[in-house]
Formats: sequence, structure tokens, C-alpha cells
Amino acid sequence: MSHTTSTSNRFDWTNPYPSTRTPVFARNIVATSQPLAASAALAMMRRGGNAIDAAIAGAAAISVTEPCSNGLGSDNFAIVWDGTRLHGLNGSGTAPSTWTPQYFHRRYGTDPAARPMRGWDTVTVPGAVAGWSALHQRFGRLRFEELLAPAIEYAERGFAVSPITQDKWQRAAPLLAGLAGFDQHFLPRGRAPQVGEHFVLAGAAHTLKRIAESGGEDFYRGQIAEAIASFARDGGGTLSLADLDQYRPVWVDPISQPFAGSELHEIPPNGQGIAALICLGILAHTELADCPVDSADWHHLMIEAMKLAFADVYAQVADPSAMRVTAAQMLEPGYLQQRARLLDRSRAQVFGPGSPDRGGTIYLAAADAGGMMVSLIQSNYMGFGSGIVVPGFGVSLQNRGFAFGLDPDHPNCVGPGKRPFHTIIPALLMRDGAAQMSFGLMGGNMQPQGHVQTLTRMLLARQQPQAACDAPRWKWNCGLDLELESGMPLAIAAELERRGHRIVRGDDSYMDFGAGQMIWRLGDPGIDGYVAASDSRRDGQACGF
Repeated sequence: MSHTTSTSNRFDWTNPYPSTRTPVFARNIVATSQPLAASAALAMMRRGGNAIDAAIAGAAAISVTEPCSNGLGSDNFAIVWDGTRLHGLNGSGTAPSTWTPQYFHRRYGTDPAARPMRGWDTVTVPGAVAGWSALHQRFGRLRFEELLAPAIEYAERGFAVSPITQDKWQRAAPLLAGLAGFDQHFLPRGRAPQVGEHFVLAGAAHTLKRIAESGGEDFYRGQIAEAIASFARDGGGTLSLADLDQYRPVWVDPISQPFAGSELHEIPPNGQGIAALICLGILAHTELADCPVDSADWHHLMIEAMKLAFADVYAQVADPSAMRVTAAQMLEPGYLQQRARLLDRSRAQVFGPGSPDRGGTIYLAAADAGGMMVSLIQSNYMGFGSGIVVPGFGVSLQNRGFAFGLDPDHPNCVGPGKRPFHTIIPALLMRDGAAQMSFGLMGGNMQPQGHVQTLTRMLLARQQPQAACDAPRWKWNCGLDLELESGMPLAIAAELERRGHRIVRGDDSYMDFGAGQMIWRLGDPGIDGYVAASDSRRDGQACGF
């Protein structure tokens, strides 16, 4: 049997879950959480660009068309399969040089709860633009200016606001109204735009043109950088021109975990992708593969393994220079087998961290007929990030600095130039030495939980990507509390509750249960192409040719 036939027959192509979408098949394909960004990405491949060109164009466009989730002041991460090997890019930003625990204690006292969630003291250096530039310099085929042209057009001429984006925009408006620059740029009529209403972000158009002309340099060492630093100084922030000038994204080697004949690859810490790897490593030592899909046993084992993974991640993950253990030590097979022994199939538990041996987000996927696959995620953290927008420039700054802690004994304690613990995680699945799927799922700590839930459905239950996307989800937050999406059968919820889970019914699929995009390689590059899925929990779509 040929490789092509066996791969395409991997799935049951039916979909047992209510869905508004069907899988999309093409040789060049993109999947994003916003349709205009998907169109911008696909246009680059039609012009002869590759998957990297498509990803950059989509990421730039979506920074304008889904501003509640990301913007020009965001961070990003990416995993790239170039046809031969994997590359990882950490485009997360660093803390201003003034940030120490003492800095925050002087301003807000010693109670961590007094720290602000928005405003200048949450703003780290934005890494997204530098990420676009680094990706383009290494892999891009088209001119950088050409890739940013769709984003410039949407910012300058405007676009019609899509329904789920509008809902999140409207929810954020009362929380952020009055913050520096926010009303001017995002509430120009004194309110959030309505569904289908024309919206223009002219300041961002000016900024994007300067980014395009300078290959991103102006954002960190030119007029844009000066505007950001000046606005920070005038507003009581300490993000400086030197902080921007010194910033560089980092190329990294992805970390991986084998599971069910494939290998899941994630970006190493400071991101939480290792949580998905730990969880799968624990599940490999359980009877999950023998459990019927969607049974109480199926869900319970994954939930408990996920809790164990998070216990270690929250205790250990930070900027790698500050971690007390390495990612390799956290993924050591013997240690994961030891952790798996703590699982009880009959009851829910609260777990503490183990002791390894010591030594608001968008996601898009793109793949081209030449075999290149890209997994890219970009975020300003909470909805609209810090709420601060640089006047005249449309740079909506992230609040990723809020993810730092103030405990000097914890590796994620705030410090000058450190990268904070990060929630956004792109993923890429390998099989038989080649890229099999680029995928990701947005939504805070839901992301590794979504990676595990969708991946196990595809690899163990043979569910096709759109079905795996559409299936009802669970989300663990803390203790015994467990959120269940409304589509979860009542009988399963009752059985999970009987085992000790405290059930909470989630009422907002967008906010609570994340949204995914997936591209799966069907056969040999350029022959059968790919199948893509796009999550209906957002406005996005998959498209190709």
C-alpha cells in the first residue's frame, strides 16, 4: 500500500458532532481565525510565495482585522518545517530594564493582588514584528513590502467587523475605555463597532508602511520605537528606547514527545507547550488507547494527566535562563512513568509538582505544494492587551508582563530583560521523519489542553481534523474544578462529577474553550496536498487552491 493511500485512509471522514464546517482539501492551504487574514495569506501563495510568505501576510492582516486578540504590539512564536528539518522561533518580548520585584513593591506594595492587569506596568517589548522579519529573512520568497500590503490596505481603507470579533470587542470596551490611546483608536464613535460595520485603523496603516519599508527595523530602532518610548515616558511607564533597540527574537530547537507513532513538537520554555508533551508522555503509560472515545474514562484519564502536567509546568517553567530544571529533565521517560502511577481511574485528585532530576490570541497554519508547513501563533495576551495604544501609530501594546510573578524563589519572578511565562504555543506533528500536521489552539491555559484533546482524537480515535475540532471540550483551571462545554453529554458530566470533578458548565465557547486551526498532510507534497480544519468557535476559515 502506498504512503499516500495509507495516510488518506487514516481517518473516518464522517463527523459525529454538530458542525457548520467541512474539511477543506488543497495543495496550497491556510487556516486562520479570521477570513480576511486567510485571504491575504492565500493571495501570497497565488503570487508565487511560499507558506512562510503566506503566514507573515496573514499574521500582519489579522493584527488589523482581529484587534481584540492581537496587534502590532503582540508577541509571536512559530514552528517551521522547511521540507528537511524543523525550526522554532521564540518571538516573545522581554521585560523593561527597570523591572524588578522591588520596582513593583515600591509602586503597588507587597500584595501581588495589587499589581495592575492593564496599563504600562504590564507592557513588555513587543516581539511580533521582529518575528515576522526573522521569518522572512530566513525563509521568505516575496518582498517584505508585498507581504504587508493586505494589512496596510485593511488598516487604511477599512474592513467590515466580523461577528465573534465584534462580540469580544464589545466585552472589552467598558474595561478599557479611558486607557491611554484606546478610545481614539478602537472606540472612535464612543462604542465598539457593530457587526458588519466599516472600521478604519489609519494609524496602523502609517505604522505598517514604515515596518514594510524598513523590514521591521523602524519598530525597534526608528520613528515607531521613538513614539512608543516617548508615550511610555509621558504615561509613567519605563519601557525605553534601549529596551526596544536591544530586543531580538530567538531561533530555538523545538522539543518533542512521541505518541501513537507520531511525535508532537512544541516551542521550549518560556512557553507552556511542554505541558502538552508531559501530558502525552503520562498518557502513554495508561490504557487511554483502549477507552472508547468520548467515554467518561477517556476524558477522566486526560484530565488527570493534564493536571499532573500543569503542576510541574506552573512550578518550573520560566525564561530558560532562570529555570532550575531543563525541559529534557521534565520530559524524562522514567519520570513521566512515575507520574502516571499517581493516576486513579476512579476518582479526581489535586496534584502537586513532582521532582524531576535536576541538571486574547490568534493562530494560523499554512502549507504549500513544495512541502513547507508553518505553525504560527500571535497574541496580545488578554483582550486588547494592556489597553494602551500609541496615538497616531495604532500600536496596541500587549500586557504579557502580567504573567510574571513577584516571588523571588520562583523561576518566573520578574527581572530585567527576562521573558515571562507564556501561554501561546504553536504545534507541529511529525511522522516518519516528515511534517504531518501544523496546528494550534488559542485560549490561555486551554491551549495545551486543546492540543491533547484534538490530537488524541485524530491519532487514537481516527477522527478527521474537522470532527476533532468540533467535538465538545473540557477545561481544567485549578483544584477539582472542571469546565465542560455545553455539547458535552449530560451522562458523561454526571459520571465525571461522581468521580469527584466539580463540574462547571462553560457558557462562552470562544473565551472558555479556545479555537483551533489544523492542516494535515494527506500524502506526498505536491501530489495529494493537505486537508485543513477551522474552528467554528471563531470567525475563521480554511481555504486553498
